[in-house]
Amino acid sequence: MTPKGPPAEGTRPARRTPARRPTMKDIAQRAGVSESAVSFALNDRPGVSEITRDRIRRVAEQLGWRPSTAARALSGEGSATVGLVVARPAASLGVDSFFLQLISGIQEVLAERQLGLLFQVVEDVEAECAVYRRWWAEHRVDGVLVVDPRTDDPRPGLLDELGLPGVVIGALPGSDTGPHPGLSQVRADDAGAMAAIVGRLHELGHRRIVHIAGLPSLAHTDRRIRSLRIEADRRGLAEAHSVTTDYSDTEGAAVTRRVLEQATPPTAIIYDNDVMAAAGATVVAGLGRSVPGDVSVVSWEDSALCRLTVPWLTALSRDTVAFGRIAARELTALLDGGAARTVQVPLPGLIERGSTAPTPGGP
Repeated sequence: MTPKGPPAEGTRPARRTPARRPTMKDIAQRAGVSESAVSFALNDRPGVSEITRDRIRRVAEQLGWRPSTAARALSGEGSATVGLVVARPAASLGVDSFFLQLISGIQEVLAERQLGLLFQVVEDVEAECAVYRRWWAEHRVDGVLVVDPRTDDPRPGLLDELGLPGVVIGALPGSDTGPHPGLSQVRADDAGAMAAIVGRLHELGHRRIVHIAGLPSLAHTDRRIRSLRIEADRRGLAEAHSVTTDYSDTEGAAVTRRVLEQATPPTAIIYDNDVMAAAGATVVAGLGRSVPGDVSVVSWEDSALCRLTVPWLTALSRDTVAFGRIAARELTALLDGGAARTVQVPLPGLIERGSTAPTPGGP
């Protein structure tokens, strides 16, 4: 048996042929009837007997046929719609400013192109994949925007299989080597951003740093955690570590209380979003301590909430609306026949406000 190995230099892995949607012609051939009979049966119109109607519907179900919801799709012109599915707990999504700004940027570009946005929230990635399959079968969307890449992510492979163009907002995990010929990426440098935050806190004299992170299954959470470990090892910060949450203010507050009640509490806390940072600052005050006198606080996302908290929160500032615009433009480029590519967005800057200061006694 010939052993399998990597492809020879200069060759590319074979591209899978995308699955083909079943058509009325396929149903007609399988059922042994005319296409007009299939149309009558599937659209509940007179013109065929009930026995024939039942047989046609059984064949359609066996083939996985779904009705198109757009007249343009029936003519082969596409649906003029792109899809976005978010698989996150609804409680955390409702207060997350990142997605509101991201969708604003996406919608700006889609409106220019007279494209619609089909948006759906689901419980998990398995449900998200089911939505993609249904949208593909029903000709609902021409392409998709994929958020929250996972450390073990089935979505790129599924989109390859379906032949559905997409743009990943955020970087795929390093373990995913592709290639994904119909999938572009808009990457953010999470590792570089974490290194910048830790570097600044270290300059201020902080040695006990806690990172209150988001969902552990997300690739960007994994990158931030790994970057913290690398920076901590490089700078000799033995007590620096991460704790994962569901991004909600409730879990953010609970973890803050837990770490501050330890025998050696942190002098600085990095939160993966603005909601958790604001909740954490409230917990600090409730424990009779001060921000930044006892604990410095940094938010990964900047928002109006960071400027409503007292003191104002130090935060990473990035143009999330522009992030959405870039992702939407990359998707329209794919729909126009362009090649998939990877785009790197600028490293966010750290805006220092009243929630960070040197540790007591100075650096």
